[in-house]
Amino acid sequence: MTTPCIICVAITGSLPTKANNPAVPITIAEQIESTQEAFEAGATIAHCHVRDDEGRPTSDPDRFARLKEGLEKHCPGMIVQLSTGGRSGAGRERGGMLGLAPDMASLSVGSNNFPTRVYESPPDLVDWLASEMLTHGVKPEIEAFDLSHILKAHQMWQAGQIEDRPYVQFVMGVKNAMPADREVFDYYVKTVHRLFGEDAPWCAAGIGPNQIVLNDWAISAGGHARTGLEDNVRLDRDTLAASNAALVGRTAELCRKYDRPVATWQQARDILGLRPA
Repeated sequence: MTTPCIICVAITGSLPTKANNPAVPITIAEQIESTQEAFEAGATIAHCHVRDDEGRPTSDPDRFARLKEGLEKHCPGMIVQLSTGGRSGAGRERGGMLGLAPDMASLSVGSNNFPTRVYESPPDLVDWLASEMLTHGVKPEIEAFDLSHILKAHQMWQAGQIEDRPYVQFVMGVKNAMPADREVFDYYVKTVHRLFGEDAPWCAAGIGPNQIVLNDWAISAGGHARTGLEDNVRLDRDTLAASNAALVGRTAELCRKYDRPVATWQQARDILGLRPA
């Protein structure tokens, strides 16, 4: 298999703290430094959340703007993907950063259960977020926590709410949502190929100890991989990850195991149909 593998690094997220792992980057400066190290280790997409001065998740467009500017300066060519996730804000606040016109943004097209709450993405908000992405030329990454989310993405694409062929990411291992189940994973891959074409790119993310499992499944099956401290702060049960770059390096090793070259930022942009840097 010679298709280059895109590695996405989810650098911070909304939940991990320095109490969980001192390497979790919280401030804008820490996030830029951590992402630059991950970029040099092979990551070509940076999935970004921001935190306020107390370390709490926020959708503050000004903070996203500073982070985006820093990443474009220190990681030239890297794909900047901003999160519109529901842990960082409510309602249209979740899309307040889309006017910054990042390369990509995450888009959850349906609701599901999380460990202690409902991760709510009501239809009217999904429609608005998708319209804002169209307006500002932002490619959505569909975060699929359930099979219905893949089917919804196809429906939106057919209706013109998503301009380009959707890039779907399977998220598995969230407590109370879809577990890391190989038969379900294989059916997800089959469904993406049936709906979007045999050559449609897709990605997978595993939470906690499932991170390395999903990395392995995705890379060996011809997909792309997400890693990073947002989803998992450990290398194993007894060892904290030293950095986002350490997790990217582990994913790159799996690419070598399966004879998949790690995609350069130029290749990643070409695979995803993104504008030049």
